[in-house]
Amino acid sequence: MVVQRAECRPAVQESYVKLKKLQIEESTKPLRLSQRLEKAVTTNYKPVSNHSYNVSVYLCTYLSAPTQTHGIIRVLCVQVEYEKKKKEEGKRARADKEKVLEMLFSAFEKHQYYNIKNLVEITKQPVTYLKEILREIGVYNSRGPHKSTWELKPEYRHYQEGEEDEGNMD
Repeated sequence: MVVQRAECRPAVQESYVKLKKLQIEESTKPLRLSQRLEKAVTTNYKPVSNHSYNVSVYLCTYLSAPTQTHGIIRVLCVQVEYEKKKKEEGKRARADKEKVLEMLFSAFEKHQYYNIKNLVEITKQPVTYLKEILREIGVYNSRGPHKSTWELKPEYRHYQEGEEDEGNMD
């Protein structure tokens, strides 16, 4: 129960006024400031669930278990290596369409059929961009002995004409 009430007021002095001004200035400053960047940010950091340390700890505990299966260990090691390789390569950038076409034609001179994975390795282009170009110059085999592979359309197959010319010369 409150018996008496008291109100306290500070003595108005210069030091008190300065202190209050500083407090008001600090409270009006924004907590976060926006900055103008000169160039675009190209590094995107994503959370990683499989750090190499975590995988190695898991492998050590797994190896110390009484039942040792080397297949699972091999899969984990390959997965970590694949992720490292993918991280080093980064995103694939689209090259000029003419350069990609040259790479594709030179690849199709060596072999008639390619699957998309091999063409991505050869051209180092994003899958969607590569498929876009392949739809223009190639045919996708969805069945038969060359299932899931691409080949050039007949009008782009120069190697067949070359074989026919060689046969006619004899």
